[in-house]
Amino acid sequence: MKIAILSRNQNLYSTQRLVEAARSRGHEANVIDHLKCNIEIEQTGPSLYYGDHYLEGYDAVIPRIGASVTFYGTAVVRQFEMMEVFSAVGSRGIIHSRDKLRCLQVLSREGLGLPKTVFTNYSRNVEHVVESAGGAPVVLKLLEGTQGLGVVLAENQNAAQSVLEAFNGLKARVIVQEFIKEAKGADVRAFVVDGEVVGAMKRQGKPGEFRSNLHRGGSSRIIELTDEEKETAIRAAEAVGLGIAGVDLLQSERGPLVLEVNSSPGLEGIEKTTGTDIAGKIIQYIERNVKK
Repeated sequence: MKIAILSRNQNLYSTQRLVEAARSRGHEANVIDHLKCNIEIEQTGPSLYYGDHYLEGYDAVIPRIGASVTFYGTAVVRQFEMMEVFSAVGSRGIIHSRDKLRCLQVLSREGLGLPKTVFTNYSRNVEHVVESAGGAPVVLKLLEGTQGLGVVLAENQNAAQSVLEAFNGLKARVIVQEFIKEAKGADVRAFVVDGEVVGAMKRQGKPGEFRSNLHRGGSSRIIELTDEEKETAIRAAEAVGLGIAGVDLLQSERGPLVLEVNSSPGLEGIEKTTGTDIAGKIIQYIERNVKK
């Protein structure tokens, strides 16, 4: 097969591992910077121009689209789809996952466990908003935040109201979420490929930090998920429309709660923690779905 890996940096761990896994199984793998693609639309059919040539003959594409370039990145993925190229992560799934509010609404519709979440149109009644999320402490998240950026823990009512008023004054879109105390600053990343959890790790925030992101100095260890946790992760990925997803869960007294569904989950943390060839699992998923 001929596989396109959409990535802005060919030296990233995830990109290198996907290239390595594809080539080790006898496939051609090319890294393409999606921001340098020209999308051409005409009556004779869709095409993509890259560098000095048209992208032709591809059987599959693996999108690694950063949050800051979601609009153009998904347009390129959609163009591949229009060219009848199999996408390991569909354009609609990427868009759904990047809209945190929409994603939570979809998960709620499917009856999946979630921290109670409140979103308003800059309501002045911030006291009611905080109380609706269960009261302080609460977590406030910018809708556009990634890797733990734009996430604030407000430990008391006054702090919560002040932070929310500040965000509202800046016209910054935020959601207010219930704080799950029993999680103790840890969450679970379940890596789902083609309807199966292929790896899982528990991430713990560094001392004094409630965010568990590895990018922020958190640590990780391999974990065996319960059947309920596996089912929740698989259902969450399916609900958002993702064949590949990093599903972040909180372990709560009322069962697993979905925090986020990531459409471009990094491979480094999960592979090094679990010792599993996740990149190889992704290539096998493509092989099962591309008919030659």
